[in-house]
Amino acid sequence: MTLDSYDKAILSALQKDSSISNLDLSKLIGLSASACLTRTKNLKELGVIKQFTTIVDEKKLGMETLAFIMVILSPLSRETANFFLERINKLPQVLECYAITGNRDYILKIVAKDIQTYKDFVIDSLMAIPGVSRVETSIVISTEKRTVSIPIEEE
Repeated sequence: MTLDSYDKAILSALQKDSSISNLDLSKLIGLSASACLTRTKNLKELGVIKQFTTIVDEKKLGMETLAFIMVILSPLSRETANFFLERINKLPQVLECYAITGNRDYILKIVAKDIQTYKDFVIDSLMAIPGVSRVETSIVISTEKRTVSIPIEEE
């Protein structure tokens, strides 16, 4: 897929502020409003733009604990992994889940109200999933950089 400079400008601008109006976006990148809207819709239809969303500050909602949990499954099989992922996708505390290489199978990014709520989540939800044999946690003490913007190389 080849993106031209207008497509890249649209993506850069929308990653900074997805609530920008189409009219303001078109002025910002130098296209007519109709051409800008057509390009944005096309980028969405092609799957380049997955969704428009709002990023919420978890601490302002009372979620004081942010953690990364390494998960080891046993036995590691397609069936165990599929069941694990089916259950993980139903847990709202899990913000992200990645299958990884190395000595662990998955890494989860989770939020919790506090350490006790985190502990209850691990024991009652995560360890209750058949196949989860071991978890290791790193609690985030401060966030030094956080972005969801993908770098867009300009031509």
